[in-house]
Amino acid sequence: MEHSMTTTTFDLNGYKITRQLGVVRGITVRSRSVFGTIGGSLQTILGGNITLFTQLCEKSREEAFDMMLEHAEALGANAVVGVRYDATELMNGVTEVLCYGTAVQVSRD
Repeated sequence: MEHSMTTTTFDLNGYKITRQLGVVRGITVRSRSVFGTIGGSLQTILGGNITLFTQLCEKSREEAFDMMLEHAEALGANAVVGVRYDATELMNGVTEVLCYGTAVQVSRD
């Protein structure tokens, strides 16, 4: 499924929802490595963007998003609407990232 067929809104511009297939999700659980923690801690001293943590967050969200798309495709969807992210710290340094939305079938208006 193309990323252009996903949206945070509940409609897809230029398309009509013909069938709702239900909630789909992708979940990943990530931890920081010892080296990443040390490197990130050093970057906090200098201030600004903590690139090691930014990369970890981006990778986690991308992985959860891709898993959500796989789940949607398995249900026969060609789009996902209402896409959202959520994150929960499970324990110190271990975070769950969830990406979810509603799988739909759409056709051109």
